[in-house]
Amino acid sequence: MTDTPTLGYIGIGLMGTPMAGRLLAAGFALTVWNRTASKAQPLVDKGAALGENPADVAAKSDIVFLCLTDTKAVEEAVFGENGVAKGARKGAVLVDFSSIQPEATRVMADRLKAETGMDWIDAPVSGGVPGAEAGTLAIMAGGDAAVFAKVEDVVLKMAARFTLMGPSGAGQTTKLCNQVIVGCTMAVLAEAARLATNAGVDATRLPEALAGGFADSKPLQIFLPRMVNAQHEPPLGHVYTMLKDLDSVCDLARSSTSPVPFTAMAAEQFRLLSVRGGSEADALEIFKLSGPTKL
Repeated sequence: MTDTPTLGYIGIGLMGTPMAGRLLAAGFALTVWNRTASKAQPLVDKGAALGENPADVAAKSDIVFLCLTDTKAVEEAVFGENGVAKGARKGAVLVDFSSIQPEATRVMADRLKAETGMDWIDAPVSGGVPGAEAGTLAIMAGGDAAVFAKVEDVVLKMAARFTLMGPSGAGQTTKLCNQVIVGCTMAVLAEAARLATNAGVDATRLPEALAGGFADSKPLQIFLPRMVNAQHEPPLGHVYTMLKDLDSVCDLARSSTSPVPFTAMAAEQFRLLSVRGGSEADALEIFKLSGPTKL
């Protein structure tokens, strides 16, 4: 890999657009691809090259970043027709920002290495669209330490923190722990905001009143006002993403005999939100489930 690696980015969505944009701003040569090509056009307008398919992106890149919706989408992008594996180069690195199942990550990483010589770092992110735009994301990684070191400086152009948590799959497991905290916190904040509202207290002032106390947190300061003010555009995250992650937590918990009662309850609330509000709803619309607001 050269001192200034060539980069590829596959998956230009809510997170991928600002993350890839930061790579362009840092001066890297970047090739992008998205299933819906029009979503990649703003990056092309800023200087990115448009790849023909994932294989083309991989053939032109020392480091390929993925940011896709789920395990199935990742598998298709890597091993499907014209997938990354078809254009992979030995010694190149795939960094997967998607949040997918840890065991699936380990299986795919081993397969990609065996078939092509390309390494894999699982690197799910936390911080949402605001963090992606500001470059303040927290990224938790799994994989070989030497491979991690090869991509660390580049990833830190998009994040404030990039932490190697262990071997392949460890990043995905850490992200699930993150989602336990975030998903349950969303449900609890919705409960507190509804209690305040129904009891005649201005819930929008809770962040101000509780600032500095034990209940204070970034979610309190960011999520609660958006919930109460019905500010859902642009969404901080879709309900299908949160539900996918919480269901993955429950799957991992069963396989590791770990009780997750609060996560299970939060997952069912997000499942109800998905049924009533649609899978594309902003996850913060969980607040509406307990009130008269029409979904």
